[in-house]
Amino acid sequence: MKTLVSLTVNGVAHELYVDTRRSLLDVLRSDLGLTGTHRGCDSGDCGACTVLRNGLPVTACLALAADCGGDEVLTIEGLAVGGSLDPVQQALVEKGAIQCGFCTPGVVMNAVALLRENPRPSELEVRQALAGNLCRCTGYVKIVEAVLSLQEAA
Repeated sequence: MKTLVSLTVNGVAHELYVDTRRSLLDVLRSDLGLTGTHRGCDSGDCGACTVLRNGLPVTACLALAADCGGDEVLTIEGLAVGGSLDPVQQALVEKGAIQCGFCTPGVVMNAVALLRENPRPSELEVRQALAGNLCRCTGYVKIVEAVLSLQEAA
């Protein structure tokens, strides 16, 4: 069964007929071509598919697209403005916090959500905000350092 869903993704309004069983992740990647949001575990455990839905981080693999009608969705592609990286993206690059990059979009989206809510988080708050993002390469130290470096500019 299909339903009409109207949602705004990265500031662009979309109206799509979607199967009621499809995830937001499927719609973002397959229908809208936004492949920066990664498919990892497909069960909400790894955080690679994290996007901001109405300003809050959600795992897109667990959100049904049909339930997102009227929502504002921000993906990793929506962060860079005018060819410039978002400050979180830039900090991760500068601090050497990116290795294979598979987890990076989800990490960035959770960090962005945290910093919007709390521009001066403690190390514990950063670690808690990123607890749902699994990274097999970095050991998290440089990721946490990168996010903490942004509070100095806040």
